[in-house]
Amino acid sequence: MSAKRDRKGERGAALVEFAVGSAIFMTVTFGVLQFGVLLWTHNALTDAVRRGARYAINQCDPADATCPNSSTSVDRTKNVVVYGTPNPPAGAQPVVKGLTTSNVQVSYSGFGVNAGRVTVSVVNYNFSFAVALFGTTLGMPSYQTTLTGENAGYVPPNI
Repeated sequence: MSAKRDRKGERGAALVEFAVGSAIFMTVTFGVLQFGVLLWTHNALTDAVRRGARYAINQCDPADATCPNSSTSVDRTKNVVVYGTPNPPAGAQPVVKGLTTSNVQVSYSGFGVNAGRVTVSVVNYNFSFAVALFGTTLGMPSYQTTLTGENAGYVPPNI
């Protein structure tokens, strides 16, 4: 009879153990998933800046009014970083959620054919966590790529 009494005092113990164990398991699972999304965002921002710099080295210096489309080269470069294309369609979604053209900086220095540099940066981007346990946002570092000018948007004359 005493064996029956001991089991009666353990009713619900398995349920409590399951609740505690599953809460820990789910927290760890969400943490791993959020870390994966954070790592993907880091890689996507690095790649976006690299793509923008590659695009910018083939454009005209915005200060050079003799070069066609020089006035829009910075805007097109920003669009390449944010949307993946220089002329995004209306309603286009950014490559990385929350990234805007205001987060992108493009600077030309001493730019010309085989000279000067173009620097493309993503600054002040905040990663938003989906699970509140990890906080609401995380300020990401600045992402920057600098390349030397190649053709600077000039097409050589026919020889």
